[in-house]
Amino acid sequence: MILITGSEGFVGTHFRKALAGNIHCIDIKTGVDARDFFRADQTQYDLVIHLAAVVGGRMMIEGSPLSLAVDLSIDAEMASWAMRTKPKHILYFSSSAAYPIKHQSGLVSHRLVETDIDFDAIDTPDMVYGWAKLTGEMLMNNLRREGASVTTLRPFSGYGSDQSLDYPFPSIVARGIQRQDPFIIWGSDRTTRDWIHIDDIVEASLKMAKFRVNDTINLCTGIGTSFRTLVEIIAHQLGYRPEIMADATKPKGVAYRVGDPRKMYAYAQPKISISEGVARALSDIGMA
Repeated sequence: MILITGSEGFVGTHFRKALAGNIHCIDIKTGVDARDFFRADQTQYDLVIHLAAVVGGRMMIEGSPLSLAVDLSIDAEMASWAMRTKPKHILYFSSSAAYPIKHQSGLVSHRLVETDIDFDAIDTPDMVYGWAKLTGEMLMNNLRREGASVTTLRPFSGYGSDQSLDYPFPSIVARGIQRQDPFIIWGSDRTTRDWIHIDDIVEASLKMAKFRVNDTINLCTGIGTSFRTLVEIIAHQLGYRPEIMADATKPKGVAYRVGDPRKMYAYAQPKISISEGVARALSDIGMA
């Protein structure tokens, strides 16, 4: 029996499509607050995929940070529930935002490795959302010490065709389809991210769940793609060449966030390049 929290969100929806069998789904969108569920439930699950969180793009992270503080209470209730019910394995979704921002200035092209987070000497992560995920990871570490089996996953810039326009990839694709020219990028066109397709995220995660990997692992490609390059890929596939400009008044986040995929590669390797991901998105929208 499988529990998916946050089952109606972007990632949760793709896990539901990939799984079969007895799946119990929890989501605030269907009227069930995960915190209320965890306080009352006594079921032992074979697999828990914990995605429930208040999430959003850069505008939410920088513009409404206290809205994300509820993630602390969601994860605390989940950890208490797990201590009580002892699920056989947990997939806990953290975030690359948990990494210290000092490693993401762009002055050096540093690929973030799992050990860059040292829980004995915590460095500043990416705003309140990063702190919330760090706290969640600490709770998962405590569960492990109590004998639980937990894979803590740090996804980088996950994307897909059906993602909300609050996130950069679908928003940029949508503006490309509109033939925006000049094409305006938030913050800096040199901002670089590690784009990993949702299908690769789900496949890698489920393989780790199968082997009950009791560790913390990046979900990433190891390849950095700037926002300028992403726009150029989209525009090329759409057959036009816009002038690309940056709006420095908009939120931009850290300069360079790319992961080290070596631990992930022991279980799965991403198959979908950013160019193929763009082609899929355009095909799904009927533009290819």
